[in-house]
Amino acid sequence: MRTMRARLVYGALAIGALAGCSSSSNSATGGPGDSSTPFDSGKPDGTPLVDAKGPDTSVPVDSGGIGPSTHDSAVDVSTAPTDAGHAKDSAAESAVADAAIDAPDTDSGGSSSAPLQSCAAGGPGMTNCGAGGTGTESCCTSLPVAGGTYFRTYDPAGPDGGPKVAPDGGPTGEASPATISGLNVDKYPVTVGRFRQFVNAWDNGAGYEPAQGSGKHTHVNGGFGLANVDPTGGSLGAYEPGWYASDDGEIAPTNTNLACADPGFDYATWTPTAGSQESLPINCVTWYEAYAFCIWDGGFLPSEAEWEYVAAGGSDQRLFPWGATEPGLANAYAIFGNDEGNCNYPSGPKLCSSIAGGANGMSPLAPVGWASSGAGRWGQLDLVGNVEEWTLDTINMYVQDDNELYGYVTPCTDCVDLGDVDYKSIRGSSFYDGQNQLLPPFRDYFASKYRSYEIGFRCARTP
Repeated sequence: MRTMRARLVYGALAIGALAGCSSSSNSATGGPGDSSTPFDSGKPDGTPLVDAKGPDTSVPVDSGGIGPSTHDSAVDVSTAPTDAGHAKDSAAESAVADAAIDAPDTDSGGSSSAPLQSCAAGGPGMTNCGAGGTGTESCCTSLPVAGGTYFRTYDPAGPDGGPKVAPDGGPTGEASPATISGLNVDKYPVTVGRFRQFVNAWDNGAGYEPAQGSGKHTHVNGGFGLANVDPTGGSLGAYEPGWYASDDGEIAPTNTNLACADPGFDYATWTPTAGSQESLPINCVTWYEAYAFCIWDGGFLPSEAEWEYVAAGGSDQRLFPWGATEPGLANAYAIFGNDEGNCNYPSGPKLCSSIAGGANGMSPLAPVGWASSGAGRWGQLDLVGNVEEWTLDTINMYVQDDNELYGYVTPCTDCVDLGDVDYKSIRGSSFYDGQNQLLPPFRDYFASKYRSYEIGFRCARTP
């Protein structure tokens, strides 16, 4: 089945669709995961978010929307340079870090030379990652990301829905600046094999629970964590609060919930026992389970600004995470589809539903790292395609003007937007989504309890 909901594109809002799934944990919310209740707009009054004409591109720069072009004209993507990101790239700045950094092994931070908990057991989905989806690298590899400033909104959509770049190959429509401190970001999305270790530790609710206040970015703002820029004042305070013990009951990664099953859409990567899908990215997890996993594994969920900073290559403002090369359909740069039911993985465009399940035992999702040509500036893979990724932020429906809803709060220095609304930002794109959603500024959102076979996550860590 397909459930309709609003889609955020390049900092503005458009209407789109995503194949989703329902689960018992979502049924009480009346949100997009409840198959018995039509998905409403997400606004407090239930009114439509936008009209049929789509986003307005005349939003002032400080609104967080798609600002006016900073160049006199734009050209088609096909004319962009193909050997780098945008014209700003420099060989020195874009060099991929050689060394993997071990992440902290406690809730509160610190460093350790020991393997992360999720990879300590070794085996598929834990110690067999690498180019082309297989190798001998730890699937817990975390890479250093240098801090800096960039624009969260850039390369707005052109008349054909595709991105615009300037004649010199540089970005257009730059708006909503953000400054990010250095951190470590995992090279791969979390695999089924890694998540299985967390499920074992959770032990059907009798085992692991995050500590109250854990999961903060303790390396910024004197240990208080990210600054909360929720413009409503909200109830969460000036800084990220970390985990709430009252949310322990939201952790429910049972076999039934992780099956995320809809008739005709057998895309869940979880299996009740370890099998052939351990190296696939875990999907069908809620925001709470993603956050809890990252805390258990010694890290935290990246903020929306941090996630996009990594995907954009920081001040490079890249067209795609790997640069400006068109991704093609050979699954070398990203695992994606056409947003209309066709998937490119594993062997070229065909109906996604003809690939998954059944006698062939295939999946339209690839092992993490398969698209090895798609590495970002700091070496992270699968930043777009395969699965979308939960981030820490809520989508703030109060940042708006006459033309724009759900914009960004500026300025942003090591910031997070944690409003009282229960819709969380999702970044990246999935195996099902089209090429236009491979751009780093593409935004999406879902209720925090929602489960979808298009949503996974990765963790970040103190530097």
